[in-house]
Amino acid sequence: MNRRGGINQTSILAIDDEEGFLSFLRMALESEGYTVHVASDPCEALKFYAERGREVGMVLLDFVLPKMSADTVFDELQLLNPDVRVVLLTACDDFVAERMFKRGLRGYLQKPFDLQDLAQRVRHAIDSPVGSVTLPPARDLSADMIE
Repeated sequence: MNRRGGINQTSILAIDDEEGFLSFLRMALESEGYTVHVASDPCEALKFYAERGREVGMVLLDFVLPKMSADTVFDELQLLNPDVRVVLLTACDDFVAERMFKRGLRGYLQKPFDLQDLAQRVRHAIDSPVGSVTLPPARDLSADMIE
């Protein structure tokens, strides 16, 4: 969809409080052709999205953040854009993702994950039609996890 001549034209906002992990995400996704904006502070991320959200095709959101919960960040992103495409990244139990799927979450990856799975989830979140939400099977997200 957002490719021209094999080059991806989609921009991603990655929100995580671990700078090293943000660097990893940026490197991995830029190698896939994406433009990646990073924010280690949720307030900074929301400000960026408020100002430049039209440029952002999807958001990668860590569940454990300082200053503000991922639930709150997700709610604020949805206030700015009800069709925001968010994939949750977490080392927490899968129940947190199930709760957010009911509110419009586009995807979920349990840390640690491999690059191929990351690329597939990002592509799926970007390509899925606006307003579509794919709910995972109840209490069975284990197929999505990389051991």
